[in-house]
Amino acid sequence: MAAEGSAPTAGEYIVHHLQHLQNQKQTAVVDFSVFNLDSIFWATLLGVVSCFVLYRAAAKATSGVPGRFQAFVELLVEMVDTQAKGIVHNATSRKLVAPLALTVFVWIFMMNAMDLLPVDLLPAIWHVAGPAMGAKDYMRVVPTADLSVTMGLSLSVLLICLFYNIKIKGFGGWVHELFSAPFGDKFYLYPVNFTMQMIEFVAKTVSHGMRLFGNMYAGELIFMLIALMGGAWTLSATGIALAIGHIIAGSVWAIFHILIITLQAFVFMMLTLVYVGQAHDAH
Repeated sequence: MAAEGSAPTAGEYIVHHLQHLQNQKQTAVVDFSVFNLDSIFWATLLGVVSCFVLYRAAAKATSGVPGRFQAFVELLVEMVDTQAKGIVHNATSRKLVAPLALTVFVWIFMMNAMDLLPVDLLPAIWHVAGPAMGAKDYMRVVPTADLSVTMGLSLSVLLICLFYNIKIKGFGGWVHELFSAPFGDKFYLYPVNFTMQMIEFVAKTVSHGMRLFGNMYAGELIFMLIALMGGAWTLSATGIALAIGHIIAGSVWAIFHILIITLQAFVFMMLTLVYVGQAHDAH
């Protein structure tokens, strides 16, 4: 960050907060030996928490009048099940796809919700604990603001779609579809059909991950900018105005961001259902 004993500039503050805790220094633009340890830790922890929450809801479910927690989870389950029935028409597939979609929704919502924590809270705690543990002074806590996480999620969805393409249509039927759709089963159209199919798979996967990443990354940056307003306050008219603006802007953006994090989780879940549903359809 800034030189020892001096406050960081706005640019240094943002650059520092956008650095990941990594296992080693990155030496190239694309280096698959470098892992963002903070994203892995928080994504795994929140995945475990999400599964535990759903497990507790299922374990405590009763046939009588449900409590508020059970009623809320049942509402989520009904919402996801309704969407799954409208998109994936194979009842056998829905036994796996519907719970998967529910887990995806809850997990991504939990990861997105980390953006609502004060920007400097967990990094400040890590600033104290990290050096004692021999770790670098970096910590990002919103896994979905990390492109490697969102693209990993979208690649997982792609693998599930490939699995259902082969399961439903058979390997031979799926390969035939790759060369015969969308323009017809003519030998001279095979190269064009195959190219279009590959473009479709790549485009869906990239847009699936990039959409979530872009929205959460932008939200994270806005919270950092709002935090800078609070950090710049002084005992002056301008400084007090900045402090008040920090409180008002932070509160308004946090309330609005609740809608964003929920919507992004819902959109990712719906696209997962749509892509899996398309894997069941024959061209």
